[in-house]
Formats: sequence, C-alpha cells, structure tokens
Amino acid sequence: MQFPEALKYTKDHEWIKIEGDVATVGITEFAQRELGDIVFVDIDSQGKPLQTNDIFGTVEAVKTVSDLFLPLAGTVTEVNPALDGNPEYVNSDPYGQGWMVKMTIANQDDIANLLDAAAYKDLVGE
Repeated sequence: MQFPEALKYTKDHEWIKIEGDVATVGITEFAQRELGDIVFVDIDSQGKPLQTNDIFGTVEAVKTVSDLFLPLAGTVTEVNPALDGNPEYVNSDPYGQGWMVKMTIANQDDIANLLDAAAYKDLVGE
C-alpha cells in the first residue's frame, strides 16, 4: 500500500496535497480498498465555503455509501470532472486521476492538525 510522503492525511482517510493556499483532496488507497469498487462520486459543494470536517460529497461503492469530509476549512473551487464518467479512477489511481476536489485553504494554521505519512501509516496499522 502506498503512503506518499509529500501528502498530508486525515483520520477519516482523506489525503491532501498542499500547494500554497490550494489543496487537492482525495481518499487514500486504504479507504478505497475498504470501500471496494467505486461506482459513483457525488460532490455538490463547489463554490461553497465549508468548515473542517464538513461533508463535501459522497462516494458510492457496490455495497455502501460513504460521506467525504473536508480536511481543512475553505472553499471547494474545482471538482474532478473525470470522475463523472470514470468513478473507478478512485480505485485504480487514488493519488492521481482519482483526486476529488481542489479547494482554497481558509487558514494555513489548520494544516498543522493533519497527519504526515508516518502517522497515517500507524493509524491504519501498516
């Protein structure tokens, strides 16, 4: 299982790539394995200011639907358009083509509350 060092993570199994005041968010390889085959991604939060841990969408797998939690306060500025026709990208390439949203970060200090790769790896028992 991959735990890219350049990313940050949450206890809810989201990953975050931070570039200045923009964050790209998706779910981790661990999360997609736990969910199984992803069949639909529903994100309707573009343009909305949200707080840390607010639900920004849902991901539907064959047997379950799971909420997606925003790891940082901010505004969703972009939703990955490729997921509309290809939700399986979340399974096949969770850290690449399977990204879910891009957002502006409201408070850079919140980044300190995220997990690094080693802490996330410990959390999932790898």
